[in-house]
Amino acid sequence: MKKDISIPEVKNVHIAAVKETNDHQEEVWNVYIVNNQNEMIDGVMVTSKGYSDDPKEAQVKTSVMRHAVGNVPARTAAKIELINEAVFSINNEYWVTFFEGDKLMDKKFIFGAHTVTEVLYEDVPVMNVKGVVIW
Repeated sequence: MKKDISIPEVKNVHIAAVKETNDHQEEVWNVYIVNNQNEMIDGVMVTSKGYSDDPKEAQVKTSVMRHAVGNVPARTAAKIELINEAVFSINNEYWVTFFEGDKLMDKKFIFGAHTVTEVLYEDVPVMNVKGVVIW
């Protein structure tokens, strides 16, 4: 029965977009998974995609990317992908799946259209940098 199914809530795991300088001294945006828990999360898998949902615009979609991140130790972050500024005008969705102890956990994080911007910077947990965080 539906009432017997327990769906655990993901807590203290976040997605953050951070502007950084790459090896060629260019400013780029990278997306990270942030584990702000006191325990490691295991077998982290992330799918990412971009899409528009405005019925007045042409439907825009990006490819679905799959990332095997692996284990993310407690109070650390792991890079998922480089994100191109050209897709900031659409929604960017990150579906995160991982094991927390013996439980399979998952959560969808969405950067809404035009929300990855320096205007919305805040402190990124455990990284000691500023960025856009999806809590």
